[in-house]
Amino acid sequence: MAIETELKLHISPEHLQKLKRHPFIRSLSADRAHTLKLYSIYYDTADLELHRRAMALRLRRVGKQWLQTLKGGGQVSAGLHQRNEWEMPVLSEQLDFTALKAGGGKLPGGVRNRLQPVFVTDFTRNVRLLDFEGAKIELCMDSGEIRAGQSSCPISELELELKSGAPQQLFRLALALLDIVPLDVEHTSKAEYGYLLFSAAKPSASKGQFAPLKKTQSMDSALQSLIGDCLAHVQSNVPGALLKLDEEYLHQVRVGLRRLRVVLSIALRLHPDAELSALREQVSSLCVELGRSREWDVFVTQTLAPICTRLPEHEGLREVLSMSERARRKQHVGMESSLAAQDFQRMLLRFGAWMHGARPEETNTTLVQFAALTLERRSRQVLKHGKGLAGEDAAQLHALRIACKKLRYSIEMFGGIFAHNKAGGYVAALSELQDILGTLNDIAVAHRLLDGLDNAARHDTLALIRGWMEHDFTERVAEFGRAWKRFLAQKRFWDRTSAG
Repeated sequence: MAIETELKLHISPEHLQKLKRHPFIRSLSADRAHTLKLYSIYYDTADLELHRRAMALRLRRVGKQWLQTLKGGGQVSAGLHQRNEWEMPVLSEQLDFTALKAGGGKLPGGVRNRLQPVFVTDFTRNVRLLDFEGAKIELCMDSGEIRAGQSSCPISELELELKSGAPQQLFRLALALLDIVPLDVEHTSKAEYGYLLFSAAKPSASKGQFAPLKKTQSMDSALQSLIGDCLAHVQSNVPGALLKLDEEYLHQVRVGLRRLRVVLSIALRLHPDAELSALREQVSSLCVELGRSREWDVFVTQTLAPICTRLPEHEGLREVLSMSERARRKQHVGMESSLAAQDFQRMLLRFGAWMHGARPEETNTTLVQFAALTLERRSRQVLKHGKGLAGEDAAQLHALRIACKKLRYSIEMFGGIFAHNKAGGYVAALSELQDILGTLNDIAVAHRLLDGLDNAARHDTLALIRGWMEHDFTERVAEFGRAWKRFLAQKRFWDRTSAG
């Protein structure tokens, strides 16, 4: 068994041709490039059981030779794909289960007799072995297509596979290539695209989750895992957001970036780091920009639209809605430009290089101790900002909302290492409080946006909108008082005796 470590990058066909001829690539080449024609057949059951188990089985023709490969397990972190791989030559275009077993590969029970071809990849690969900063990296330039039945999608990508050296050097090389041609970090493998074609499943936004941490994990390992989870959450939703497949994609990009900002704050508190601090600033700027986009989204869809539905003949309301939709579209254009920019891709690659670089010496604090201290500090901030709050102070409500959000994200990160049966009530009360605070903040933001639209001709219409909002605000303030009392009644679940 080998462990395949590679970085995948999407590139347009015209830039692929430019890169092939670039002097930088030739200067790193250990030998002449060679070209392969690769035709692969992927097998799975009709219900894609292997795919559900994070496995892939294929036959690949390279020249006149057939290779059988089973991939399984592994992970994707900041665009770096690492998977276990069992590969062996076979005599013909037919699966050889004896050879697979002899090579150490193992299929799930009951799968063998249900396997069928599900899709093929058919592409040309230009291969060069590069010497880069002492590492041996195979650069593959792939061009072709993936086919499943009558459906197909193009292939135009780079694969940087580590032959010797450190994973960080894959990201450093990718950053150097980004100075030559535009590139996008590819979160999805060719096989994943093939499975999507075969299943014809409607894509959906990924909500993202933190992988469970183990109380025996080192702090460095835990933080690397948390950052990787946030990056995967963001990367998996950016394409859908840019294609405008569903508004949920953009929402999940925002959530992923906000979570990432909180994780980075925690990491920097543990180990100050200039590169990570710079990356956090870039993430924070993106959060602010995407936050402005969200403000107009909520204002148009949740504030104005319901009022216009109740008063469909009101010309003033229709005018305000039209103006607001134009402002919303303008904000979306700016947001989409930021996510589509090469600076965003450079940020992702810098994260990958940092995550796989040298780490400072470990702290003596255990993960359980650090998690408990973090949750305790976050909860005290919530109590501080909520103390004596009657619900009328917009600035204090905003500070409390941010504190609740940070506490909620911290629980999502670290809560799993404590006993789950003690966390349920606390999390439920916090979630209720956070939802109410979110609505109160949306109303405060809506007032600010209305200020920007105000003039003499629209004054009466805006006063009507504000009246509706004030009614909702009064109801939510009353709900806040009750929710705050329920939250105060909850007991902390992160004392050291409750670690699982």
